Amino acid sequence: MYVRGDADCSWTQDRARVSLAAIRSATGSPKAPIIDIGGGSSSLAGELLTAGFDDVSVLDISTAALRLAQDRLGEQAKRIHWLHGDLLAWVPQRRYAIWHDRATLHFFIGDADRARYCQVAEAAIQPGGHAIIATFAPDGPTECSGLPVRRSSAEDIATLLGPSFALVTTEHEPHRTPGGSVQSFTWCVLQRAELSEAAGEPGTS
Repeated sequence: MYVRGDADCSWTQDRARVSLAAIRSATGSPKAPIIDIGGGSSSLAGELLTAGFDDVSVLDISTAALRLAQDRLGEQAKRIHWLHGDLLAWVPQRRYAIWHDRATLHFFIGDADRARYCQVAEAAIQPGGHAIIATFAPDGPTECSGLPVRRSSAEDIATLLGPSFALVTTEHEPHRTPGGSVQSFTWCVLQRAELSEAAGEPGTS
């Protein structure tokens, strides 16, 4: 898929504006650990460094996509934690304040895969941390790169993640692809409960 780069990939964008704005709204700490799920060749990791964040990780199943991002960043790539692997088989070795996923969840169409996605998110997101997730909206495409997708509303995503996550904000984005078509995206920011709340104990105010 990345033999000729990513310029023609439908998900390609010049700037990760919506992602960066959502991350800034969720945390003001430059030390907040952030992971970009399925980040591949996205420009987001580099934009986060430019914005002052200094604990950035990228997970993707494609070595070619990761290599594209690394080549573009040059020496700056050494400041990012690059993780190669299948998300559904991944075992997080640490927890993150921000879980960012633009256009990965909607490729998991089966209930078992989506349940596993949630398990990995639960293991990776620290109490009080945020999940920022974007999928094709209910009026979005039914497939991407020849693969079927599962479209979601913000409420669908909140229900999927379960009661330990509270829906904070939602947004609709009409993403224009390099080919000129428009794809409808649902964006949502959800916050994971603090440990006392997640355990069913009274939280502190």
